[in-house]
Amino acid sequence: MTIAPYGSWKSPITSDLIVKEIVGLSQPRLDGEDTYWIEMRPSEQGRQVIVRRSRDGATTDINPAEFNARTRVHEYGGGDYVVHEGVVYFSNFADQQLYRQNADAAPQRLSTECSDDRLRYADAVVDDARDRLICVREDHRQKDREAQNTIAAISLNGGAESVLVSGNDFYSSPRVSPDGSRLAWLTWNHPNMPWDGCELWTGEIKAGGSLQNHKLIAGGARESIFQPEWSPDGILYFVSDRTGWWNIYRSANGLVECLHEMDAEFALPQWVFGLSTYAFESVDKIVCAFVEKGIWKLGTIDTRTRQFDRIETPFSEISFVQAAPGRAIFRAGGPAEPFSIGEMDLTSGKTKLLRRATKIDIDASYISEPQPVEFPTENGLTAHGFYYAPKNRDFAGPPHEKPLLLVKSHGGPTSATIAVLMLTIQYWTSRGVAVLDVNYGGSTGYGREYRERLNGNWGIVDVDDCVNGAKFLAARGEADQNRSMIDGGSAGGYTTLCALTFRDYFKAGASYFGVSDLEALEKDTHKFESRYSDNLVGPYPERRDLYVERSPINFTDRLSCPVIFFQGLEDKVVPPNQAEMMVDALRQKGLPVAYVAFAGEQHGFRRAENIKRSLDGELYFYSRVFGFELVDEVEPVEIENL
Repeated sequence: MTIAPYGSWKSPITSDLIVKEIVGLSQPRLDGEDTYWIEMRPSEQGRQVIVRRSRDGATTDINPAEFNARTRVHEYGGGDYVVHEGVVYFSNFADQQLYRQNADAAPQRLSTECSDDRLRYADAVVDDARDRLICVREDHRQKDREAQNTIAAISLNGGAESVLVSGNDFYSSPRVSPDGSRLAWLTWNHPNMPWDGCELWTGEIKAGGSLQNHKLIAGGARESIFQPEWSPDGILYFVSDRTGWWNIYRSANGLVECLHEMDAEFALPQWVFGLSTYAFESVDKIVCAFVEKGIWKLGTIDTRTRQFDRIETPFSEISFVQAAPGRAIFRAGGPAEPFSIGEMDLTSGKTKLLRRATKIDIDASYISEPQPVEFPTENGLTAHGFYYAPKNRDFAGPPHEKPLLLVKSHGGPTSATIAVLMLTIQYWTSRGVAVLDVNYGGSTGYGREYRERLNGNWGIVDVDDCVNGAKFLAARGEADQNRSMIDGGSAGGYTTLCALTFRDYFKAGASYFGVSDLEALEKDTHKFESRYSDNLVGPYPERRDLYVERSPINFTDRLSCPVIFFQGLEDKVVPPNQAEMMVDALRQKGLPVAYVAFAGEQHGFRRAENIKRSLDGELYFYSRVFGFELVDEVEPVEIENL
């Protein structure tokens, strides 16, 4: 074993390896004997490809190379496709139109009302009885008002469209009952986000296809509903957090009852469409995923007796649950296992991996497994995170040296980090950099009370928790407090910039498409998030003072450490001017600063070359700031004022 400074260890986990061999996996679906899912391929410019796996194990790409199955509804998308009896319907990214694809034929455009992306579609289901799709539609045709969201029907014979439900700001999750007689959906209004509060409604579908007798089933301004689902025998199930925890309920005969009450979350924040944490294996059995203290698990519920049973798995993240008699499929990953599409035999409990996010197998002696940590934070409270120690079988640090620490603040901010093998974290730990991935107050997976810690306190609670997590590890002797960095993307980038501006602890940082000016964000963002900050900060413009006080751009005089910025130039969620204003301020102040902009990228990087560039660029930046040598040659970034 070689003794070498932390940060200078030679690692087999290179950026080239990460971007060439990894794909994003999401939205598995069952259709008869076939299984479908979406692959996001960085090697194809981030294109999303629908893949079908037949029962004999053969896999086929469904949408041809010129098609990208990705919707822009809410900008974050999800619910990009639906499959029914071998026919696939999907949104195409370039024009946002709906397409139908039969077997091996070329895709045929289904939607006809608008020829460009001013009409967008997501979260579709097939209304078999009326030969149509029912989906969420987002209408951008009127330039002088914000986009109009509705639930609409699109005929499978000619593409004629009709609006079924309208009048509220947002809709999601339209679901048709098994007998075709009823529709369920979720809806909410500004300033709420769906995890703050939303409503579950049903309506009867008339002979002509329109709805009548709308009925509110559950939800409200302070109750969040997730994933309405009809059982095979026509009973409406859903997830509610009315007790402070997202648990599964059902509505029958005018009564709402909880299937199994526990201090665990059977849901996650609805940032994208098409999420599912439970599914019906049969009338009598639900297969469900739930999270306890940040770790996802699997179980079953007997719908007759309400008996809840846990299923032991090696996974720590389980999502997109689908089921059929005797089997369940889902996306899953574990501390030593990357994301995969898995199929479980519900009789034996054995899981077969149908597709792994990466084809490479890395020796476990290079893999740092996450250790859940709880640490004290402000106001006598406890915060959570996952700690990854430096690990590389070929290297050890000098005996009197402590490792550099990289604190990661996740996006959202209403979201969570997960304890799954992520090569983008192992990239650091295998080079001798410790990582703390923080689930700060406001994160999901710990109940509504924990989630609401951030209300009115964005830029304070999240920052305190990141700083206190770093101090906690330094006090345990697991990190060098004089060589601590912080990075994050989007809202995590905001937390990063706040930590570097308003706290004097971290010595360097990296912002990925992060917010620097809350007021500018409030004035220039998309509809879905346009009132998000009302709860996180305060109503605008009434509390403009808070937006000014918590915007790092207004206090660059307090910055005293180097920062690198990575930004997509087509980002509509956090526009490039957010980064560019901060870069200019640091440049004028004479602090070391670097700015790496990517043409064609939106919110989050999808292209292989840009993911590689940002990983290597951040490492290069820290090596120059802290003065450690890089074993491998990486493309340098221009650092001003260094």
